[in-house]
Amino acid sequence: MTVPDPSRKSVLVIDDDPAVLGLMDEKLTDGGYTVLLAQSGMAALAVVARTLPDLIMVDALMPGMNGWEVCAALHDDPRLSLVPIIFMTGLTETEHVIRAFEAGAADYVTKPLRLEEVMARIGVRMESAARIRAAHGALDHAGRFLLATSHAGDVLWATPQAGLVLRELSGANDTDATLRLPAPLPAPGGVLMRHNVGENELVLTLVGVSGPDELLLRISRQPLFPQRILQDRLGLSAREAEVLLWISRGKTSRDIADILQVSPRTIDKHIEQIYNKTGLSTRAAAAATASRLLQER
Repeated sequence: MTVPDPSRKSVLVIDDDPAVLGLMDEKLTDGGYTVLLAQSGMAALAVVARTLPDLIMVDALMPGMNGWEVCAALHDDPRLSLVPIIFMTGLTETEHVIRAFEAGAADYVTKPLRLEEVMARIGVRMESAARIRAAHGALDHAGRFLLATSHAGDVLWATPQAGLVLRELSGANDTDATLRLPAPLPAPGGVLMRHNVGENELVLTLVGVSGPDELLLRISRQPLFPQRILQDRLGLSAREAEVLLWISRGKTSRDIADILQVSPRTIDKHIEQIYNKTGLSTRAAAAATASRLLQER
């Protein structure tokens, strides 16, 4: 995939009129943008398959795919969920404008283009999209990999890390942006899907309903064999790592003894060895250390 110069924001302009393309190319270039041009909807889809612009402008009336169809196709691509689309139209009737918004446009401008107004709208939409990207990045950094889908399972948007995990769920070469959600849905906090990838389990949970047809979901990555992580990182035996894992889950020595079917005295001996090997001195410190190591995975 071609990556535009990161120091310059990129704008894709889609219009069958060479005069409009030339005018926008000159104005946007003078404004400091990298300009991508397409004279048809199909050409535009080929462009976004190679590179992701920061903003897209699309004309309403074009041969082949019209602007509404192009807009809908772009809007359905989850990679473009945070890329604002500005509709260009000489049709000012309310139904045409509403139709553009329904197809996924964030804004519209009328033809003939008033270039200063167009540049102002581009700037505002890019700034708004940048704030949303920053918020999604902050969620990823905090370990909250979030996405939204419709009730039918169509992915509406996803934070960057959630998008990467979605590709793991669907397969590296699968571009299908629809998840198979169970019916009926569980209550908020309930698990929607579990999927094993390597030594990890990907868990999709329902956070809640964030719109009339928008479900907020969270993806978490959990090791299938967490005791192995504790064993390797802390130099413990397999049984000591297993005991520490149950400690991190809030179990008492008697609980752990029942689970592992040994005596509580045996568990206490394992805990003593855990303290000796790790330098930890309290059950709370051992639990906190184990939880931290598992979250770093």
